[in-house]
Order: sequence, then structure tokens, then C-alpha cells
Amino acid sequence: MNFTRWSARFPGTQRRAAARTEHAAAQAKRGEGAVPAARGGRPDPGAERSTPAADGHPADPTVSGTGTGSGTGSGSGGSTGPGTGTTPARRTGVLTAVPSLDELSVREVLGRLPALVALVHGPEHRVAYVNDAYTAGFGPRTPGAPAHEALPELGELGLLALLDQVQRSGRPRTAKNRTAPGGGSSYTVTCTPVDFPTPATGTTAASTAEADAHHTGILIHLADVTDHAEAVERLRASERRQREAAVTLQRSLLPQELEQPDDLRIAATYQPGGTEAAVGGDWYDVITLGAGRTALVIGDVMGRGVRAAAVMGQLRTAVRAYARLDLPPHEVLQLLDGLAAEIDASQIATCVYAVHDPNEGLLAYASAGHLPILVRDEHGTVRRAADPTGPPLGTGGWLHTSGTIALGPGSTAVLYTDGLVERRGEDIDEGVAALERALAGAQGTPSVICDRLMRALGVDADHDDDVAVMVLQQPARAGADAELFHNAALELLGGIEAAPRARAFAQGVLASWRFPVELCDLGVLAASELVANSLQHGTPPMRLRLRRTDRRLIIEVTDGDDHLPRRRRAEPADETGRGISIVATIASSWGSRRTPGGGKAVWCEFALPDK
Repeated sequence: MNFTRWSARFPGTQRRAAARTEHAAAQAKRGEGAVPAARGGRPDPGAERSTPAADGHPADPTVSGTGTGSGTGSGSGGSTGPGTGTTPARRTGVLTAVPSLDELSVREVLGRLPALVALVHGPEHRVAYVNDAYTAGFGPRTPGAPAHEALPELGELGLLALLDQVQRSGRPRTAKNRTAPGGGSSYTVTCTPVDFPTPATGTTAASTAEADAHHTGILIHLADVTDHAEAVERLRASERRQREAAVTLQRSLLPQELEQPDDLRIAATYQPGGTEAAVGGDWYDVITLGAGRTALVIGDVMGRGVRAAAVMGQLRTAVRAYARLDLPPHEVLQLLDGLAAEIDASQIATCVYAVHDPNEGLLAYASAGHLPILVRDEHGTVRRAADPTGPPLGTGGWLHTSGTIALGPGSTAVLYTDGLVERRGEDIDEGVAALERALAGAQGTPSVICDRLMRALGVDADHDDDVAVMVLQQPARAGADAELFHNAALELLGGIEAAPRARAFAQGVLASWRFPVELCDLGVLAASELVANSLQHGTPPMRLRLRRTDRRLIIEVTDGDDHLPRRRRAEPADETGRGISIVATIASSWGSRRTPGGGKAVWCEFALPDK
């Protein structure tokens, strides 16, 4: 094959050659290709000019000139004869003849390329040429054979279909990072259509059409990008290791096993984002506060990676510490707000902190920029927890407030992070509405409802954000199960005479609940000490409440004074100060808290013996 002739068939080559011919003719007509002096300079009278030879070529292939910075210019001229194919170039005052593209051998150029080059032609992509690099990479190839036979590596790289597309469309196509069979080198392949010489004139129309179908070809250029592919793979492996470390840290900071209160059934799930998404700072927790009350928290640190997970872990630890103070929800968020700013001023977090009180059948909550709690009652009606909602944690300067929502028997509540309901291009209220519809139809245990909500909202392994969901149920008990849960209360009226009435009341209630004699005696003693402490240090109204669950006996006394008792060591001569110490000694646990309407509650618990 004539590669010099074939090179002129590249798209655009003919136009450039014609332009060069017209330019050379114009130059010859204006002055035999002489180059004028530099603009702004004067020609040097002593400068030598080249004298054209008889055949129109310069006698000397180079012409030199001199110039100074004081305005003296230098001029040099040269001419090119017609058809010489050379173009003068000026460099540091010297004109050098530069060969044109038409004088270069295509075979020599392609043969020296480090990239792998192959040329195929015709509808069967018959091999016309392969360069030395291609031969070194895949071995020698037989010219004239179809590509699917002579170039099997193209099929293994998935390029045969690409060749057909290029031939049909007449447009170049590029396939990136194609890996050779056996995990070898990686190539970026470019297929460029080229035209072979047209058939000779004088042929019939049929033969011309047949020739037109066979005179198109494709230049295949395979650039070895193995180093680049390996670098990308190393980077991806590093990202995977970092992601695995962040996921491990995230999961280790979440509760490994949720506490299960007596009056609630709780399940939670955490789904990290897909492989293309960095791990966020979603978290949840369940904290038993005593006296049957339970704190529930869910939050989301606005960040990604290990740093977000670390901040999340610090906030979760702080929540557990503040919860032990048994503060109202808004006061817990107030403390967290200041702590979040100290941990990292550049990161903020949203959070919902809620407390369930089985005696009241309410869920008291406070929100720091978080999405609303959803509650479905026993009839299937779903409600959103209304305001108050404050700004996220870490912003400072805001006084959070608490609200309440009913959570009666048979009710189900859902706490969640924004990854469950937020979608790109959609308003987040649409996602919350979709979650409401899914919750209205979700039945079963809390763990089953978690799974159904995740599926209904389209959360899978490739989800682009972290998701945390917590579901809690207040069971509707009946029959033998209901017999394990009882409540009894006595208003403490009058003065010191209320103490014997409280002891008699406690004795009768505990005996009716068929507790063992030893547990009855301990319960009566604890009730007597708590009532005596309230009568001495508290203010009316006062109330004694006894409550039993399937696991424990709870004794609680409330009064109107907000001074919390503390355990102290009484001296031998002291006549008072031993009541709380006695309660702490005989009970499984004890505590105190301020009540929302003012006053305090002091309580203790006894674990029931296993049956």
C-alpha cells in the first residue's frame, strides 16, 4: 500500500495541502518569497540578500541578518520554488527549511509511535497494517484477514462492536480503560474513520457502489494507560480502606444492643451510604431513666467521614451523661448546643431528644433542627409532632423548648434522619409525606416496621446518604399480660399522720399484687422512708405512687418542692439524714428529678424475682 498517498486521505489533509499551494503561489507572485524587514526597523544597507538561482531555489538554504536595539533592523529573505514542499521558518535570525507533512512517511511515523496502532478496512475490518508496538504487544498479524480472526484481542477488549459503530456513523469513538484479558495492560482506545483511495474512473455504477463500501477504513489507536489505571485502583483501594475505617468507627459508636424498657418495644437500624458516598454522622440511642421512664435520641452530624463519626461519638456520650441528670428535653438540648460548639465550631448537628413516661402516656420531646417525629395511633392515623423546633446544635444563642405528643397503648412512633426522606430534586416535605403513607400501612414488630419503611422509601445498599431509623411501640396489653402491669396512687393529705396511712396503703397494695413477704416488707420500708422525707423537706401537694411491671416494682413520691435530695453520710449523733441511704441500700436503684409543673419526684426500684 502507498502510505504516502494514503496519508493525503485523512480528513482535512487535502484542504491543508491546497491552502499551502495557493499560499506559495501568492508568495512567488509578490516577490519570489522574500521576507520583509521587521516592522518598525530599517533595513541595513550592508545586509546581504540571497540571490535566487536559475531554477528558482535560493543559492544558500539559510540567510542570516543582524540587527541592533537602536532601531537598526535586520532583514532576510528566502524563496521556495513551486512544488518543493518546504516552508521557510525564522528562528534567531536564521531561516531554516522545514519539511511539510506531505514529505513525511506515514509508515515511518506510525511505526515509531509507542502506542499500539492498527489499520483495518472494509465492512469485515480486514487488517491493513499494524505497527511495531502492536506487534510487540500482541504478536504479528496477518494482513488481509478479518479483525475477528486476525485481531482476537479487539474482541476480548469489546471493540468489535465499536468498530461497526464507527464505520456506520463515520465519527470517531473512544473507549476508556479497557483491560486486556487475564488482568493485563489497560488501554484507552480511539477508533478514527479514514478514507482509502477511490476506485479508478471508468467503472460501472454497481462496481463503484461496491468499491465505496470497501474503501473506508478505521485507524485503531491503543494508548497504554496501565500506570494510570493502577494509580486509580490504588486510590480507590485507599478510599475503600478509609470508608471501612469510618464505617467501623461509626458502628462501634452506636449502641451494640438497644435497651428494652418494660413499657416499650424498640428497634433501630443504621444503613451507611453506598460505596460512592462517605460515611456520615447519624446516630441513635435508648437510655432508661428509671421509674419506668425512657429517653430516646436520634441525630445527624452535618459532615462526612471519620471526623463526623468522631463528633457523633462525642455527642452521643454527652447525651447519655446529660440524660442521667433526668433533665427536661429542652434543657438537655441546651447543654448539647454549647458542647457541640466546643467540639468543632465548623460542624453542626441536628437532634431530637424525647422522654417517654408510661404513667402519663406522653412522649415529651425537643428538636434541634431535626425532622418531626411521626406517631401512628391504634386506629392507623398518623400525626406529626408539631413545633417547637429550634436551630441545629452548635449554632448557639437559642433557647430550646419542649413539646408533648400522645403515645397511648397500641401506638407506634418513628424517629429518623434526613437520609430516609430526602431526595435530590424533591422537596423534603414530599419525602416526609411518603414516610407517613408507608407508616400508615406498616404492621408488625418494630424491627419488621423498620425494614418495611426502608424498602418503601427506596433505601438500598447504593443509597447516597446514611440512614438511621428508630421505631418504638407502646403495646396494647390484654389478658394475662395485662395482669402483670398495675398502678396504684395515694394523695398524701394532712401532716405527719399521712405517714401511717401511706404505710398501710403500701402494705395492702403489695399484698394484693401477690409479692413475696420479703419484697412486701422492703417495699413498705422504702415507701415509708420516701414519704417521711417528703413530709419533712417537701411541700404539698404530695402523692405516693406504686407501679409494677413484668420486671420491677417502682415506688415514687412527688411533692411541690424542687429541692432534690442527695445521699449523705449521717453522723452517729444525727437523728435525721438516713432515709435516702436506707432506700439506696435496700433498692435496686433510686433517683430524683424535677417535674415539669414544678416540684420533684423521688423514686426507687426493686427487681422482681425471675419466675
